[in-house]
Amino acid sequence: MTTIRPVQRGDRDEWIRLRHALWPDGFLDELARDADRFLAGDRHEPAEVLMAFGDGRAVGFVELSIRNIVDSCSTDRVGYLEGWYVIPEARRQGIGAGLVAAGERWAKGQGCCEFASDAELDNEASRRAHRALGFTETGRTVNFRKDL
Repeated sequence: MTTIRPVQRGDRDEWIRLRHALWPDGFLDELARDADRFLAGDRHEPAEVLMAFGDGRAVGFVELSIRNIVDSCSTDRVGYLEGWYVIPEARRQGIGAGLVAAGERWAKGQGCCEFASDAELDNEASRRAHRALGFTETGRTVNFRKDL
C-alpha cells in the first residue's frame, strides 16, 4: 500500500535523494540547501511537498507552488506542479497519478481553480504521463537570454 503525505523533517535525506534523481544536473549541496530552507519554514517555492511511501521507503514526490502568471491560464492563482518524480521500479502502479491528484487537492485547498505543469520538449515520457492525467498541452517554447 502507498501512503502520500506532506514531507516531514525526518524525510529530509530521502527527499534530497529523490530530488537528485529528478534533477541529476543539480548540485547536491544546492538541492539540500533548498530542502533545508523549506523544512525551516520558507515555503515560497516550493510551497508544498508531498511524498509517496510504499513498502517502508520513499518512492516518489511532488513539489508544488502557486504562480500568478502561467501561459494559457486565465487566473492569477494557479497551482503549479514544479517537480514530479517516482522511482523507476515503482512506476506504472498509480503512484504518480496519486501524487498529482494529491497536488490538485492541495491547490484547490489554496483557492486555485487551475493546475499547470511543464515538461522539457525532449521528455516524451513526461509529456505522455501529463496527457494521461488529463493535462492539455497548450504550447511549446524555446527560451532565449543574453547578458547586457
